[in-house]
Order: sequence, then C-alpha cells, then structure tokens
Amino acid sequence: MEAADKVSGEIVARIKALVFSPYRGHRRRDLTSRPLRFTVVHEYLIAYAPDEKPLWVIAVMHGHRSPRVMAAILRGRE
Repeated sequence: MEAADKVSGEIVARIKALVFSPYRGHRRRDLTSRPLRFTVVHEYLIAYAPDEKPLWVIAVMHGHRSPRVMAAILRGRE
C-alpha cells in the first residue's frame, strides 16, 4: 500500500506541476492526432490537454499497455 500511495502522490504532484508549464510534456503522434501532451511518472503515462484551463487530464495509463489499446482509450475520451 505504501508503494501505491507513493506513486499516486508522485502522479498528482506531476499534474500540479504541469499546471504551471503545460507544454513541458511531449507529443505522441503514434497514439493520437489531437494536440495532447504526455508525461511519464514511473511506469504511468499521463495524457493531458495543455490548452485547457484548468488543465484537463485525459487519462493515466500504465505504460506497458499496447499502443493500440492506449490509442483506443484516448479515442474514447474525445
């Protein structure tokens, strides 16, 4: 439980930091053509919309998922 709390705390901290510099993340054109940005915390990929105010987190996905599955998840959240 402590490990999960630590990782979730780091994910929340990264999202809070992105509010002040939302373009710090990178694009993933292999996953979506939308203007989303991505950042990684441990093995988790955070997808977010940098132009939205407040910052809009689209998904937090395990990075070992198939790229096809991640792309489908993102399409489902348009």
